Amino acid sequence: MVSAEGEQLGILPITDALRIAQERELDLVEVAPEAVPPVCRIMDFGKFKYQQSRRAKDARKKQTVIQVKEVKMGPKTDEHDFQFKARHVRRFLEDGNKAKVTVRFRGREMVHTELGRRLLDRMTQQMSDIASIESHAKLEGRNMVMILTPKQR
Repeated sequence: MVSAEGEQLGILPITDALRIAQERELDLVEVAPEAVPPVCRIMDFGKFKYQQSRRAKDARKKQTVIQVKEVKMGPKTDEHDFQFKARHVRRFLEDGNKAKVTVRFRGREMVHTELGRRLLDRMTQQMSDIASIESHAKLEGRNMVMILTPKQR
């Protein structure tokens, strides 16, 4: 058993531990039930629960959720439009998100899938300083998809 101040009180029967806790107007809380013998502590249980919820809330604040942002283009995308999309991809990666780059083929464009692969290769080259490839360009139905992730700094 551990007191409210953190000093070791030794191994005590439950009745004695409860009596000591009641004398101090605090609660007897089991903090390590899997230990042999189980470890109990005299403390204010309401305060303990509050501190636990605060720690959990702070831990959630520090977590970052990585989103997958998507940029779509066609195989005939012109230079200016490509640069515009590349700036968007760069911004997504700098913000710490993944970027999914999709080239969609319509009608007879499916015959020229190499045009889409060239576009995705150009995108990879332009983002090589800040991104690494999570999944290489692959054809999924009428779309060619590639996923880029930000490099660790």
